[in-house]
This record gives sequence, structure tokens and C-alpha cells, in this order.
Amino acid sequence: MSEQTIALVTGANKGIGYEIAAGLGALGWRVGVGARDEERRGVAVAKLRAAGVDAFGVPLDVTDDASVTAAAGLVEDRAGHLDVLVNNAGITGNAPQMPTTVDVATVRAAVETNVLGVIRVTNTMLPLLRSSASPRIVNMSSMVGSLTLQTTPGTETGPIAAAYAPSKTFLNAVTVQYAKELHDTNILINAACPGYCATDLNGFRGVRTPEQGAAIAIRLATLPDDGPSGSFFDDAGEVPW
Repeated sequence: MSEQTIALVTGANKGIGYEIAAGLGALGWRVGVGARDEERRGVAVAKLRAAGVDAFGVPLDVTDDASVTAAAGLVEDRAGHLDVLVNNAGITGNAPQMPTTVDVATVRAAVETNVLGVIRVTNTMLPLLRSSASPRIVNMSSMVGSLTLQTTPGTETGPIAAAYAPSKTFLNAVTVQYAKELHDTNILINAACPGYCATDLNGFRGVRTPEQGAAIAIRLATLPDDGPSGSFFDDAGEVPW
């Protein structure tokens, strides 16, 4: 990584995303705080700066083409390049999510943010990432996206969620496809499972802190040049697809 390493974290105004931004900022990196909500984004940036992080706000709605294009322009203007992209923004979708009764609009919304949003942001930021000596992309996924774990008897993967869980399976599959296309480049892309963290996505029922959940993203964002690509990790190691 260069001395002036630049990272962009989507959905960074709160929860795991905020802690990822804080953790990368603690390394001395300059961090773009991507978020839709102007007020929350401003508060997050101010809090990070107060803690000594070189943070700047990036208005960003991952579901909107124009917003993502503008965000890329802002990052280019403010930093000139991008070393690390952490695709953290995500939604769980409305409940209940039993497959026999789920509203198709709920599934569509989960895919729009959790999958299409990642593709939209990644592709728009790729020119900036390609100018980095050691570009890294981290897609924040979940163990519920693992088909292996979902179909292993006795494995706890949470409630049935016909929108959220499949959206993370879809994200995992997309991550693999990116890794295959980019295998002959210096871009490393991996999926990260933060564990069941207490955030507003789950009504703060999680058993891990957002800071604990951020650790795997920070590790994948700082992989050496000979690190893995196209894999799925949590704190314990590789997670089966």
C-alpha cells in the first residue's frame, strides 16, 4: 500500500461500516465515509475526525446510478485514486420472509441493495482502484449466505429469510465471478462474514459488537499482494460457500 492509502466504505455512518472506517482510519489511512443520510454522515465524519481519522464524507446511495457516479467523482477529486473499497451497505428487508408468503418487492429490494448496489459501486470505482498499486475489494456478506451451512443439519443459520439470506448467497456468487475475471490483475476481492453483531439491522440482538464485526473486513482490506482472492472469510478462517 502507498503511504497515502485511500479507502471508501459504503454504509459507513453507523454500525459495522462505521467501525470499519474507524479501524482503517486508525492505520493512518484516509477514509471516505459513504452514506445516504446527510445528517448521519456528517455526524460520523465529525466523530471520526475527533478521533484522529482523516475522514471525508461521500454522499452515496448504492441503488442510484447518478449518486454512485457522483461519489466516484468526489473520491477522484478529493484523493485522486482508491486503494480499498468496502461494500458494506446492506439491508435485511421487511419481515416476515417465509418463502411461501414473502412479498416479491421485499426480495427485489434486498437484491437491489445487497447485490446490484455492490455491482454498481464496484464497477464505477474500478477505474480508481486500477490506479492503485495494491487494490482490495471487500464485500460484506453473512454466514446465512452459505448454502453449505444452510443445508448442514444442526447448523444454526438464523430464521428463514427468503429475501436477505439468498441476497447474500447471490453476493457470494458475484464475488467469485469478479475474482475469476480479475484473476490476472492485482485486484484482490473477497467476501467477509462479520458474525452476528448487534446493529439496527437485527434490532441489536446480535452477540458481537460492531467493532468485532469490522475486524475481518479490516484484515481483508490489508491483505498482502500474494493474499487470497475469490474466497469467503470470518474471524476463524475460510467459510464454505
